[in-house]
Amino acid sequence: MGNLAREPGQQAETAGLDDLLQRFQRNRATSEAICAPLEIEDYVIQSMPDVSPPKWHLAHVSWFFEAFLLVPYLPGYKPFDKVFDHLFNSYYETHSQPFPRARRGLISRPGVQEVLRYRAHVDRAMGELLTHPPRQQTLEIARRTELGLQHEQQHQELLVMDIKHILAQNPMHPVYRADLEPAPGAGLERLRWHDFQGGLCEVGHQGNGFAFDCETPRHRQFIEDFRLANRLVSNGEYLSFMADGGYARAELWLSDGWQMIQQQGWHAPLYWERLDGFWHEMTLGGLRSLDLAAPVCHISFYEADAYARWAGARLPSEAEWEIAASSVAVEGNLLESDYLHPIANLSDADGLHQVYGDVWEWTASPYRPYPGFQPLEGSLGEYNGKFMSGQMVLRGGGCATPADHIRVTYRNFFPPSARWQFGGLRLAKEI
Repeated sequence: MGNLAREPGQQAETAGLDDLLQRFQRNRATSEAICAPLEIEDYVIQSMPDVSPPKWHLAHVSWFFEAFLLVPYLPGYKPFDKVFDHLFNSYYETHSQPFPRARRGLISRPGVQEVLRYRAHVDRAMGELLTHPPRQQTLEIARRTELGLQHEQQHQELLVMDIKHILAQNPMHPVYRADLEPAPGAGLERLRWHDFQGGLCEVGHQGNGFAFDCETPRHRQFIEDFRLANRLVSNGEYLSFMADGGYARAELWLSDGWQMIQQQGWHAPLYWERLDGFWHEMTLGGLRSLDLAAPVCHISFYEADAYARWAGARLPSEAEWEIAASSVAVEGNLLESDYLHPIANLSDADGLHQVYGDVWEWTASPYRPYPGFQPLEGSLGEYNGKFMSGQMVLRGGGCATPADHIRVTYRNFFPPSARWQFGGLRLAKEI
């Protein structure tokens, strides 16, 4: 289109693409800024099968734009390297053959600089596509670009998680960033309960703005009256669970969870270390003394469930969480706050606190399709739907979630044994 006159409908479409291009450029810069503090050696480590090397993340999100936008919609586009379609495909079996996830750390080539050149190649081509889109495909290009932006934001959080896990394997306790915002000093606020009326409620995305397919359709669900804690469970409270033999009492644990802690030797949250009689925690700012007032983090669903049972409570369902969170502003300790770590609740006002940010909150709900769920068409339908087995839902976002990425209906999901994500808990009860 460029300097050509535009019809009224085209003006709106192209204005939307102009905005997408600006967001695309900001988003791409954020991913590289997250990696900027790394040493070159940090980019290639895969510390466990669930962790991907930072270099792989940077390439994969570029592959997504190349595979689903540039190849099908930009006339004359030439892929940077045809082999990348295999190396950096994550799990799209209907698109091409993905490279095995657990072997991503074995890919020493392409090097970091070549991956950055790949990103620049994709960025230039995306700029051309969004500036001069084929007219008949404009709406689909906008839709896929939005999905690609949201996808890269997911990987920005994954980058932070994975970088932390990579550095935590080093007994030198390396510092990712020494200039992170210092945690504000705060005492532990007394836990209070808030009651919520149940009944026939509606949950799920309403159709305004972006949402992943798994957040739809909006549907009715009956909920009993329930009670929700006003804040997240703290490190100090979790220490009380540990001191009371929490990890040694089989009656508190689901069977799979009990087997897991026996097999793995878990006795504390991930990244906790006891030194000279005091608990410390590995953070992206290095090893720090444990902040007793901050939310407990890096615990599995099994640990969250066991703590809730020990506390005489339970985990909320995701529907309960969504109903309660619907009246709370979408703000909190998110990526832009620049703590990159959960912080203590700073508000003594009435109501729910720490709903968004700090930690993703485990719920009691399995990750399953909503009634009437329809995945996206084609290969993009693999994005969410095929993972709806063996996973539990987490809600609310964490300290590494971009602020414009989270919303009340967002459904994150992980296997119940996962601990390297920023996962914590909020208690619920019956009334």
